[in-house]
Amino acid sequence: MEGSPAAKGHQEHLSHVVFITAAAAIGGFLFGYDSAVINGAVTGIERHFQVGPVQIGAVVAAALLGSAAGAWFAGSLADRWGRIRTMQTAAVLFAVSSIGQALPFALWDLTVWRVLAGVAIGMASVIGPAYIAEVAPPAYRGRLGSFQQLAIVLGIAVSQLVNYVFARLAGGDVNHEILGLQAWQWMLGACLVPAVLYLIFASVIPESPRFLVAVGRREKAKKVLAEVEGDSADLDARIGEIEVVLKSEHRPRLRDLRGPSFGLLSIVWIGIALSVFQQFVGINVIFYYSASLWQSVGINQSDSLLISFSTSIINIVGTFIAIALVDRVGRKPLLLVGSAGMAVSLATAAWAFSAGVSDGDAVTLPALEGVVALVAAHVFVFFFALSWGVVVWVLLGEMFPNRIRAAALSVAAAAQWIANWLITVSFPSLSAWNLSGAYVGYSGMAVLSFLFVWFFLRETKGKKLEEMG
Repeated sequence: MEGSPAAKGHQEHLSHVVFITAAAAIGGFLFGYDSAVINGAVTGIERHFQVGPVQIGAVVAAALLGSAAGAWFAGSLADRWGRIRTMQTAAVLFAVSSIGQALPFALWDLTVWRVLAGVAIGMASVIGPAYIAEVAPPAYRGRLGSFQQLAIVLGIAVSQLVNYVFARLAGGDVNHEILGLQAWQWMLGACLVPAVLYLIFASVIPESPRFLVAVGRREKAKKVLAEVEGDSADLDARIGEIEVVLKSEHRPRLRDLRGPSFGLLSIVWIGIALSVFQQFVGINVIFYYSASLWQSVGINQSDSLLISFSTSIINIVGTFIAIALVDRVGRKPLLLVGSAGMAVSLATAAWAFSAGVSDGDAVTLPALEGVVALVAAHVFVFFFALSWGVVVWVLLGEMFPNRIRAAALSVAAAAQWIANWLITVSFPSLSAWNLSGAYVGYSGMAVLSFLFVWFFLRETKGKKLEEMG
């Protein structure tokens, strides 16, 4: 078949699907960038507004409350407005909040803009996986669904690189000015560029065929399916299959999630648990606070930002491995391997941090323990990236039955943001009290995540969305 018209046609359709998937995943890039860029700005904000760990924790975590709200409402907005219009709305919110974060006049003002950015992040966290799952052919859905996480980790990496560049331009001090603004303000404002790109690309990709069928635009849905699945597909049969599912359901609402298991359907609880465990292992402590963490154990500001960037590169490598394996190995095996690796590396980091020596406000690690802590942190990120980072988003986009997908995904994503907020707002105080103890707790959560996957999660590899029941 190689070189034949059929093979070329297949490649053209696959290339088109990859393009629209990548365009939709720009929301994931913004999700990663806007979430992690605060890592480099924390020290600058703390000094500029002269606040302590409790206040800085609240500012960093404020975006996560907005994210929970955005995720909560994104599903119903996507069903009412369509996937594309919801993406465009998120892009505008990203752009406006970026400008606001770059020009705050008080700490509360910055917090408000962080919340607005969080709403956009929450919307992107829901609409991206849902859209990609709905346009991707079943044979490629796992790998294409992984684009969301790949975009997130690329956003994280770019944010750390941008932070490092602005810190260097400011002479190694993020409170020094560059063209009238302090370096940390440029870090937060740079998100405007990808936000504009997201708005442009969201305006040129097609609407989800399932949404088009739901609103009665059958011929348009057939055209989109032909573009993503090929003319050789039985389009009338595919439309009919979607229509049968849609006719047997109504617009998903939160009350549709009610069941006998403590008020919710069991599958919804599984989605919530996956989301919570993804955060309770402490991954975003690395991406939100690693620069200040490494500074607290004796590493200077510029080098700490460079370490944060190297961690992001490890994150990208692990994500590519997950993309290569998720449709071959399956979802469940990857999660089990990731949980085991995270548990060991987090326990190792806890041991290393237990050797910290306090000297007034500063803490230093002995040479050996310092190296072990750095290696353990990178290993932890690697195991997270090749498992829970990618697989949870793939599962949330595909594991729920059609009749409740949007509503269930919104609830699961909202739970993820609340868990993220709890970890983020608590870490500054926990690290000041007992840094090693905090990492022992994260290691324990990794162990519990292994047991949860082993006993409660079922494999979804290779199944059509219409088969999820």
